Amino acid sequence: MKEVLKEVIHKNRKNSLLLLKILTNKRSLLLFILLFYSIFTNGQSGPDFSILADKAFQKLYQNPDECISYSQSLLLSDQNIEHKIVLQNIISQAYAMKGDYVQSVNISAQKEEFQQHNLSYFMQIFGNYNLAEQYQNLDLYDQSKKIIAHLLSDQNLIKSNDPKLRITTAKLYQLQALNFGANREYQSALKYLSKSDEYTNGSNEENIITEIENKIFQSSYLMRLNKLEESKKLIDSIIYNLEKNKDRPFLLGLAYETLSKYYFIKQDYQTSVYQSEIALSQIKNIPFGSLKIKIYESLSKNYFALHDDAKYHQYNKLCIDLTTKEEANTKEGIRYIVKLAETNQNKSIEFQKQKYMQSLGILILILALIILGLVIYFLIIKNKNRDLKKQFYFFEKQRKYQQKIVSSLPVPTKELPTLEKSPEKDSNKISKEKEEEILQKLEEFEQSDRFLNKNMSLSLLSSQMEINTKYLSEVINNSKEKNFNGYINELRINHIAHLLRTNPIFLNYKVSYLAEYSGFSSHSTFTTVFKSITGMSPNAYIQEISKSKIV
Repeated sequence: MKEVLKEVIHKNRKNSLLLLKILTNKRSLLLFILLFYSIFTNGQSGPDFSILADKAFQKLYQNPDECISYSQSLLLSDQNIEHKIVLQNIISQAYAMKGDYVQSVNISAQKEEFQQHNLSYFMQIFGNYNLAEQYQNLDLYDQSKKIIAHLLSDQNLIKSNDPKLRITTAKLYQLQALNFGANREYQSALKYLSKSDEYTNGSNEENIITEIENKIFQSSYLMRLNKLEESKKLIDSIIYNLEKNKDRPFLLGLAYETLSKYYFIKQDYQTSVYQSEIALSQIKNIPFGSLKIKIYESLSKNYFALHDDAKYHQYNKLCIDLTTKEEANTKEGIRYIVKLAETNQNKSIEFQKQKYMQSLGILILILALIILGLVIYFLIIKNKNRDLKKQFYFFEKQRKYQQKIVSSLPVPTKELPTLEKSPEKDSNKISKEKEEEILQKLEEFEQSDRFLNKNMSLSLLSSQMEINTKYLSEVINNSKEKNFNGYINELRINHIAHLLRTNPIFLNYKVSYLAEYSGFSSHSTFTTVFKSITGMSPNAYIQEISKSKIV
């Protein structure tokens, strides 16, 4: 946290000078408070995260422990998910440089909790780069190569001008070069290092360090290809530049260790020892475990060549002890990352299963909706066909009804007087003669307009016809194939439909008036009965008649 505060104070140096002036004036206390608040808030949200992250990256090559402490302090105060992932990656790299691969993988695994969030394209690329780096640290070069090859096939990444994506691409090429170098494919390694240089620009610490690393690795691979003088010239220039500031002990130690190899190949063992000891002095009290192993190995080889058994055994033991510890750590790290990969695979399978079930559920829902839609459609068609049949039969009846009216004699519209005769006596069975008599009277009734009477009922009609109610009901049911109400309603609808067809005046009347005229108690009842008999509503029927008349 102290480092963060230093960053804030450094960034706001001009503001600090202004503070001193303000403090000399007591009247400006309020202004001081406001300015202090401004400085403080700038320090909190202010220096740009890229500056703080770059500072953390710089510390990575100075002291891994300090880098971890500094990055963790930033991690606690930053709530941005993508910032947290970047910081966790730096902490993971710091543990890897110490040789603590288990903790490195563990820190890297903690980033999985953020994968459920919708991360940017850069963070997706960055996350895959981190995984490839973990595999490379654990000597799983083939797995690392596959991930990087897939990423570098993305043209959107290769052609991007985004500074963050470009430095990530540079590091991907560098990482792939190391994978080729580990497999002794030095020409390919040099090719990828050159590609890496194309994506760096020296704009910040990460770019500068990546460029320096590339040159050190190039020198090493040129040496392996027996291009010794070209290699030495390159590493000398690197050491010359690094010695100016000496603020990157890891890189300076790595450069001297590379130079010691040149002298070892030249069989100048004394100079090689000297260069190795300089390399060791750069990182003696800093926990760069992997680099120390290289230096101890170089020293033990040189002292063995110089026949200095005491020094040989001293550095050989240091090398073996540290190597044994690192190998154990590497094996544990591999088990950890394999377990992590299995967990991620199981999560992926479970996610794919859930996704499949969701897709299946959606498909079933769509099919259900389609089936429901088809059922509704067929029901509508069925009802429409039923209405069309009703309309056809109704218009056919209307045609016959009109012919019957034209061919028949006029019938008085007044109600027949009720004769003072006693109704016929009930009997268990109606005679044929009686049935014919009732049918004749019903025909006379149908030719009249008495059915338009709102109070018309079975008892009233039987009284008017001087017929037993039971007989009349039985004849209507048998001959008309409907009950009395259905019989009367049909007569009323046929009559009003006939008037609508033959008398244009009725076409101008409201449906409510037509209902009342027809003898119905309400507009709704009339509409319901009209549609059940004709297959269409009164309004639809009127429109149809109006169209036919216009034509």
